[in-house]
Amino acid sequence: MQAIQLANPDGLTSTPVKRLPERSVLLVNYLRMVARRSRSAARMDLNEACGLLLADPANADMRHAEILIRGFKQAVGKRPVFFQPDTDGMSFDEAWLGRLFETLARGDEDSFVFLIKSRVPLWTQRNFAFLIRSISEQFSQT
Repeated sequence: MQAIQLANPDGLTSTPVKRLPERSVLLVNYLRMVARRSRSAARMDLNEACGLLLADPANADMRHAEILIRGFKQAVGKRPVFFQPDTDGMSFDEAWLGRLFETLARGDEDSFVFLIKSRVPLWTQRNFAFLIRSISEQFSQT
């Protein structure tokens, strides 16, 4: 199983996860493609980036996912592991993101908040949640 080499402090073993709904799997695969394109891009401060998105919403649909990927390390405190697009297994980071998208699709706000709080520091939870919600909404519109 090949992984996109964003970082690998914990190894590249896939995380066994209960099968995610197809929509969440498609969203994770989309983020894998964005991560692949963004490999050499500089990391980004989530607070500043979200402020810019709100100030200039043009082309925001593509920028939300890119900002999430580029600011992921800042949000969770470690570099993310994303596998190649269409890989069967999922890294822990991918499975966690998939669960976030799943909770939004079910309308389970309590689980969404719990998942965010379980890994994201308080000072950036709002921006991280904004990006996840935006990506999920944009994906529903396509």
